Amino acid sequence: MVTSHDPTVLPPGLPVPVDDGAADHLPGEAVPALALPSTAGEPIDLAAAAADTLVLSCYPRTGRPGEDPPSGWDEIPGARGCTPQACAFRDQHPELDRLGARMLGLSAQPLEEQLEAAERLGLPYPLLSDPGLALAGALRLPTFEAGGRRLYRRLTLVARAGRVAKVFYPVFPPDRNAAEVAAWLRRHPA
Repeated sequence: MVTSHDPTVLPPGLPVPVDDGAADHLPGEAVPALALPSTAGEPIDLAAAAADTLVLSCYPRTGRPGEDPPSGWDEIPGARGCTPQACAFRDQHPELDRLGARMLGLSAQPLEEQLEAAERLGLPYPLLSDPGLALAGALRLPTFEAGGRRLYRRLTLVARAGRVAKVFYPVFPPDRNAAEVAAWLRRHPA
């Protein structure tokens, strides 16, 4: 069913996610050597990307204008807002680059959906496709189920020299996460 759903807009009254401790173990963890398909046209190895400073935004799924999200999507704390978050990272990309950070986005969506979103949103950074949730398995990242699919819970990792240095979890509101990451990078230069 096609509706007037606009994924770029965060509706009022979204439930706020609470910190359930599911990311507490991540600081200090090594970023695994895991090559994932990317919108850059070739697989990107996360360990290699994290050799310097990497910002990795893990998110449930980007929506498409006019397509309904999974049933109950807006009631799942932290689910809604992937498109506004991606656009905020797009807008902060020059600052992240100036701060020496490489930006990547990652979800369990198939590469075809990632390619469509990256083009439609004009993203200057690659999106990675991880439908098998390989990174979730390697780092014990939090996930949830919606619409019959297992998806990533929204979190953003900053890795330096191959290890997780900072975790933003839970992320809310998602459209402010990019500015929070840039502010952290300014306070903690490499």
